[in-house]
Amino acid sequence: MSLLDEEGNQDESLESKTLSAEDQVKDHSTGTRVVAGQIFLESGKSDSQSENEESFHSQEEEKENSLEELNSLEMSNLLNKDLEEAEIPSPVLTAIGGTADGEPCHFPFLFMEKEYAECTADGREDGRLWCATTYDYKKDQKWGFCESEEQSNKRRQMQEAEDVYQIGMKILNESSKKAQKKVAYQYLLKAADMNHTKAMEKVSYALLFGDYLKQNIQSSKELFEKLTEEGSPKGQMALGFLYASGLGVNSSQAKALVYYTFGALGGNLIAHMILGYRYWAGIGVLQSCESALTHYRLVANHVASDISLTGGTVVQRIRLADEVENPGMASGMLEEDLIQYYQFLAEKGDVQAQVGLGQLHLHGGRGVEQNHQRAFEYFNQAANAGNSHAMAFLGKMYSEGSDVVPQSNETALQYFKKAADMGNPVGQSGLGMAYLYGRGVPVNYELALKYFQKAAEQGWVDGQLQLGSMYYNGIGVKKDYKQALKYFNLASQGGHILAFYNLAQMHATGTGVMRSCHTAVELFKNVCERGRWSERLMTAYNSYKDGDSNSAVVQYLLLAEQGYEVAQSNAAFILDQKEASIVGENETYPRALLHWNRAASQGYTVARIKLGDYHFYGFGTDVDYETAFIHYRLASEQQHSAQAMFNLGYMHEKGLGIKQDIHLAKRFYDMAAEASPDAQVPVFLALCKLGVIYSLQYIREINIREVFSHIDMDQLLGPEWDLYLMTIIALLLGTIIAYRQRQHQAIPRPAGLRPAVPQQEPPPEHQPPQ
Repeated sequence: MSLLDEEGNQDESLESKTLSAEDQVKDHSTGTRVVAGQIFLESGKSDSQSENEESFHSQEEEKENSLEELNSLEMSNLLNKDLEEAEIPSPVLTAIGGTADGEPCHFPFLFMEKEYAECTADGREDGRLWCATTYDYKKDQKWGFCESEEQSNKRRQMQEAEDVYQIGMKILNESSKKAQKKVAYQYLLKAADMNHTKAMEKVSYALLFGDYLKQNIQSSKELFEKLTEEGSPKGQMALGFLYASGLGVNSSQAKALVYYTFGALGGNLIAHMILGYRYWAGIGVLQSCESALTHYRLVANHVASDISLTGGTVVQRIRLADEVENPGMASGMLEEDLIQYYQFLAEKGDVQAQVGLGQLHLHGGRGVEQNHQRAFEYFNQAANAGNSHAMAFLGKMYSEGSDVVPQSNETALQYFKKAADMGNPVGQSGLGMAYLYGRGVPVNYELALKYFQKAAEQGWVDGQLQLGSMYYNGIGVKKDYKQALKYFNLASQGGHILAFYNLAQMHATGTGVMRSCHTAVELFKNVCERGRWSERLMTAYNSYKDGDSNSAVVQYLLLAEQGYEVAQSNAAFILDQKEASIVGENETYPRALLHWNRAASQGYTVARIKLGDYHFYGFGTDVDYETAFIHYRLASEQQHSAQAMFNLGYMHEKGLGIKQDIHLAKRFYDMAAEASPDAQVPVFLALCKLGVIYSLQYIREINIREVFSHIDMDQLLGPEWDLYLMTIIALLLGTIIAYRQRQHQAIPRPAGLRPAVPQQEPPPEHQPPQ
C-alpha cells in the first residue's frame, strides 16, 4: 500500500469521528468498536464474543483506574502497546472515475501479464495511481483511479520534494567543506518550501542556530509552529525552547512545559532530557526526583545502546570564563602548530607520536576531527614498529568495523593476542571480549574472566567494566553485587560511560546498594550528557571563536535547557559581556543572572561568585549585600574559593551586609592568601590598608591626655627617674657632638697642600672599582 493510501485512511478515520451521536450508535450496533480513539470494523459477533466484550469493558474500566495512577509517559507506552497488538483491517479502496466509478478495487489484478497487489501508475504518462475492479483488466477493461486529481498532484509534489531532500542530504553527509554544506542547505530549503517535513526540521534548526544559513529566529519560529501543527516532536521541542528562552516570542514557562511534554510523548530524546533536568532542578514544575529519573533513564538507555567498543567521540567542555582568565590553559585544545609538530615526529618514525595521533583521530576531540582512516594509518605504522598499544587499538577497530576498516573477528583476534602476549591491558581486555562473546574463538568464560582481571589489575577501564558485568550477571563466576559495584566504581573513575550507566541502574533499583534516586539521577544525567547532541558544545564554541556570538549563545541556551552546566555558564558569560545582539540590553543581565544561578546550583564556583557580584552591584536585580554575602560564603565554604574569601574580608571590613569586624576581615584575607598564591599580593595590600585603618581607629578611640595623666612615673621607673632621664639625654648629646667632630676632621685638604706620597698600584684582585 502506498504512503498516500495510508494518509487517506487516516483522513477517513478522522472524518468518522465527526459523525453525529446517532450515527455513531448505529455504527457501533452494526459491528464496530473504538480502540484508543480509532474505529475498527468487525464482522458479526457470536454470544461468546459479546461475553468477551463485556469482560473487555470491565478490563478497560480497571485499566482506566490504573492509568490515572501512571504518569503521562507510561500512559503513552500502554496506548502504543494496545495499538500494536490490535489487528487493523486493511481498508477497501473505491475506484474514482474511469470505467468502474464507485466499484471496489480488486487486488491482485492482472495488467500486461503482470499481477499488481496495489495501485500502480504503470501505463499512464501523468503518473496517477489506478486499479482494476476485476482480476483481468485486459478482458473486462474495468478500472478507476485510486486518488483524486488533487491527491495525485499532492503526491507527486511530495515525491519531488523527497527527491530534492535526498539530494541535499547526500551532499550534506558526503562533504566536509563549508561551501558544499551551504549548497546542500539550498536543496533542503527548496524541499522545505514544498512542505517536506524532514527538510523543514533541518532548515528550521539551521535558521535558529545560523548553521550554513543566515540566522533568522523569526523564520525558524514560523517553521516550528508549522511543524508543531503537523505533530512533529522536533518542532514541538524547539517551540518549547523558544518559549523557555524568550527568543522571538514572549517568555512563557507554562507554554514551554506543554510543548516539551508533547515533544517527549512523541519520542524526542532532547525533550525528555529537558524535562528530566526541569524535574530534577524544579524549574517550572514541582521538584520530583522520580519523574526526573523516568525521563533521564529513557534517554540514558538510548545513549548506552549507542556506545561502541571504541568508546565514541570525546565531549569537549570548554568554559569561556576560565579561558579568559587562563588563555589556552582551560580549553584543552591543541594548537595547529603542535599538531603539525606531532605529525612531523610521526612521519619521522616516532612511535609514541603515532599512537597518540591515532587515538586522537579515533575518538576526535581537542580540536581534531574524528577520522578513522588517519587513525588506522597511524596505528598501522606503530604496530609495524612493534608497539603493543597500537596493535590493541587495531584489534578494537577490526572488532568494531567501520567504513574504513572491515569488520573481522579473526584479524582482531590476531592483534589482541599479540598485544596481550606483550602484557598490554587493552589487548588483554579485547581478548577477554572475544572469549566472552565467542568472536573468532569458542565461548570460554574462565579465560574471559582471566584476561579481564589482568587488564583490570593494570587499571584499564574496559577490563574493570567487563569484570563488573560478569560479577553483576553471574557469568563465569558467582553473582556478587559488591564486587560488581567495586569494579563499576573503578571504571567510572576512568570516565567510562557504561560504568556510569550500570551504577545508575544499581542505585535506581537498589541492587547491591541502598536505593538512592538522587544518586541514580545524577549518574543517568552524566550518561545523557555524553549523547551525540553534546557535539553541539564544540559547534557553539567554534561559532563564538569565529565571532558569531548570536549563533553561539542560542546553541548554548538550548544545551543549557538540557542541563549542561558548562553551557549554562557559557551562555551567562556571553550575556554578561553583552556580546549577543539578539537579546535586548535591558534583558541581558537578568538572563545572565538566571543562568549563573543554574550553573551555580550544579557546583560551578565562578558562577556562585558571579551571583554574589550581581547582588553586590545590582546587575539584573536590586542591590542586596546580605544575599551577596550568602553567595560568597557558599563559594568559600563549599569550593574554598580565594576570590570569595577576599570578598568576604572586604565586606567584613566595610560592614556591608554584615556587622563590621576588622578581626574577621583579617582572618578572611589570610585565608584567601593561603588558598591561592595569586591572592597574596592583593591580600598584602588589603592588610596594609587594614593596618592603617586599625591604627587610626585605635588612636581616635583613646584620649592621649588621659593616658599620660594615669601614668605614675615614680611607680613605673622609681623615685629617681628624672636623674636617669637626664643621664640618657647627656649621653645622647655627647655622642652627637663626637660624631660631628669626626666628620670635620675627615674633610680633605686642598690638592696643592697635600704632601707628595709615592703611588703604588695595588694588586689586580684588590684594585678598587672605578
